[in-house]
Amino acid sequence: MFALTTTNIFYLYRHLADMRKSFDSLCGIVQNELQRNPSSGDVFIFINKPRNRIKLLHWECGGYLLYYKRLESGTFEMPEFDTHTNEYCIPWHQLVMMIEGISVRNIKLKKRYMSVLTSYC
Repeated sequence: MFALTTTNIFYLYRHLADMRKSFDSLCGIVQNELQRNPSSGDVFIFINKPRNRIKLLHWECGGYLLYYKRLESGTFEMPEFDTHTNEYCIPWHQLVMMIEGISVRNIKLKKRYMSVLTSYC
């Protein structure tokens, strides 16, 4: 079941990922390169060099989930990264738009109320 919601925190890995990597290798990237705990409940996003495949690594109670999507045509749009970090925290709605092929470059978000308890990044 696809159990990702706005309550999750999503980290997009800055470098291009080898899609042959699975649970253990991706957990190693999260621990060693992102300096994060892969079993924290956060979602870690990996995209390959041609930008036509995406993997999401997520820990749920009892084990890891790995979501994988391969595009038959087109590419995933990569956001602008902060040059000082190896990660990019994105909101849930931006992840959904990226997966659905909607360009987020020229989208302007309207001001909305956000509780301190529900902030994601």
